[in-house]
Amino acid sequence: MFSTAYRIMNNRDDAHDVLQDAFIQVFRDIKQYRFESSLGSWIKTIVIRTSLRQIYKNRRMEFTNLDEVKTEGSILIPDTLSKEHLEKVILSLPDGYRTVFLLTEVEGYTHEETANMLGISTGTSKSQLHHAKNMLKRRLASLLD
Repeated sequence: MFSTAYRIMNNRDDAHDVLQDAFIQVFRDIKQYRFESSLGSWIKTIVIRTSLRQIYKNRRMEFTNLDEVKTEGSILIPDTLSKEHLEKVILSLPDGYRTVFLLTEVEGYTHEETANMLGISTGTSKSQLHHAKNMLKRRLASLLD
């Protein structure tokens, strides 16, 4: 669970804070667990949502390892683009697009998993990722011109 919080928060102290808040919520809401998924999956969803709430509260988001962004069927990132420029472009995405992009392309979740975590439909997840990729392509192209 720590690695999930750390990947989203990109800061050990923030990840520890998020984990503490998430586990308080787990203990408080354990009666709401419906056995529809594994307990670990349910807890991970709470950790992700708690992390995202903290990010939105702080209005900042960094990515721990952009080298892990999938390129198969995705955006090919030129070697001439620095990690800092790529982070800035990703940070400039609208919140929903950025969150779906992070969860699917960096974390590797499926659209179904992403949709469940965020409380949106699978179609919305797919649509937001599509729009995020198009925005990234346009913004990256303008940086390289």
